[in-house]
Amino acid sequence: MADFVDFPQDLLDVQLELHRVQAELHALYARLPWSVDPMAGHGEDFWRPRLREDSPGYSDDEKAQVAALRARQLDLTVTLSCHDYWASCPGSVVGARAALKHAHEPADDGEGAEA
Repeated sequence: MADFVDFPQDLLDVQLELHRVQAELHALYARLPWSVDPMAGHGEDFWRPRLREDSPGYSDDEKAQVAALRARQLDLTVTLSCHDYWASCPGSVVGARAALKHAHEPADDGEGAEA
């Protein structure tokens, strides 16, 4: 992945925004009820080993938040996928895409790892 270090800044910005939106969506899902619509829970039985409480469903505001974040995620994904960089990137596009996903992570200099 070290071969891909010259990503355009706008591509890096889109990737960073996509990471932020995905994290925000994940956090939102974590605090929402398990069902979008009101639904009865269930007790434990042989194929469902855990109890699930009744779901009150999402409020209209929560539905709007999810829809807005998912729309933004889709827009960013399309922008990322259709960027001009991919037509001229050196080497494997798949490798470059994988490198871009991790471009904002701190570089691992190999120090501090114990064998």
